[in-house]
Amino acid sequence: MKDNHGILIGPDDKISNSQAGLLGLQHVLAMDVYVPPIVLAGAVAMGSGATSGLLQSTFLAAGIGTILQTWFFMKMPVSQGPSFVPLGAAAGIILGAGSLNGGMANLIGASLIGALILILLGITGIFHKIISTLVPALVGGTIITCVGLSLIPTALNSNIFQASGNVNQNILLAVVTAATLLVAVMISMRFPKLQRIFKTSSIILALLVGSSLAATMGRFDWQAVAKAPWFSLPTQTVFHYGIHFSVPAILTFVLIYAILTTETTGTWFAMGAVINRDISQKQWNQGIIGEGVSCLIAALVGTTPVTGYSTNAGVISITGIASKRVFIGAGVWFILLGFCSKISAFLAAIPAAVIGGVFAIICVIIMLNGLNVIRSLDTSEGDIYVIGIPIILTLALVLLPAKVLAETPQTVQYLLGSPIAVAAIAAILLNLLMPKQTGVDELAEEKI
Repeated sequence: MKDNHGILIGPDDKISNSQAGLLGLQHVLAMDVYVPPIVLAGAVAMGSGATSGLLQSTFLAAGIGTILQTWFFMKMPVSQGPSFVPLGAAAGIILGAGSLNGGMANLIGASLIGALILILLGITGIFHKIISTLVPALVGGTIITCVGLSLIPTALNSNIFQASGNVNQNILLAVVTAATLLVAVMISMRFPKLQRIFKTSSIILALLVGSSLAATMGRFDWQAVAKAPWFSLPTQTVFHYGIHFSVPAILTFVLIYAILTTETTGTWFAMGAVINRDISQKQWNQGIIGEGVSCLIAALVGTTPVTGYSTNAGVISITGIASKRVFIGAGVWFILLGFCSKISAFLAAIPAAVIGGVFAIICVIIMLNGLNVIRSLDTSEGDIYVIGIPIILTLALVLLPAKVLAETPQTVQYLLGSPIAVAAIAAILLNLLMPKQTGVDELAEEKI
């Protein structure tokens, strides 16, 4: 039965394994997980073997982390994936060591220390105390809004306007993909009996249509798929690179993990808003432990930290499917991708513009979910600034010229490179500093 939040299947509702597998694939396709490792590989000039190994390790870490978070730790529909935030720091650590193997050993050591800190935050219960004190509903809703807002330019620029290939073709592919998604959703709304077909599989349908159109344009790289082997074991792990604890690298990654934790908090708020569930004290603490364990595994298999992906909240809003079984299915897909190079190559061959057509709609839905949280609250004059200033900062950092960012100190670059983290910090500080005003109704009652 559909509830008033558009959820067809709730987190604890059971669905068949085949449905979980198919619907889990939608999350895998929408997450664009392969992009961060490719960006890092290009930044440090990795060879094809190392790049392939990094991709496999990333998929494997994302899959294991997703299953652990959804099944054992937070027990919410949460999917893990590589964040863009650590990429600049990771590249700097690798290049600073003078060799790939030495740099990766330093990166793995720093990642392990950061992951252990997250685990300790959850075990001691400190994390929930921080959240309950600093992040009330107003701040949480603002962070969700900024999460969606910060992703929209990426969906449009990186995936469509500035992606490889003819820009006119990119726009056409994105428009056709997005239009297919909207048509599927409209059909499901107009004909309730068809919801199970069109709403739940709307993203896969959109990606299939977009990819088919791309193939007719010669934009689908079948050659790369044909050359990829069917199966291969991940080789670029901690056993290949080793572990080295570098103090500068560790200090850098402590800051990176603080930023990642802020972003993850926004993702969890977004997911809670979409499925209409409050996150309990135990879930906050278990969630941060799961985040730490996921990052620990990511380090051991030789990749950058994996964290909660905000796009999944948008996917649930579109499809109405919030079952944890679907997310476990997505985790299984990721693990398969970690060993099956042929499937990885096939998914990587989907043009960025096709992904962008879906991704842009997902980002808008995340932003609107945040605004819905805020709309349900009684806001004062000071609250308007708590909401507005972080939005301005989000847009400012998204539009900040790269030249200006490059002129700032390295540690500042890491922070400014995450609009979500800056917006979250601003919202928290403003909420603490803004005077709390007595409501107009209360003043009227006093006069009476």
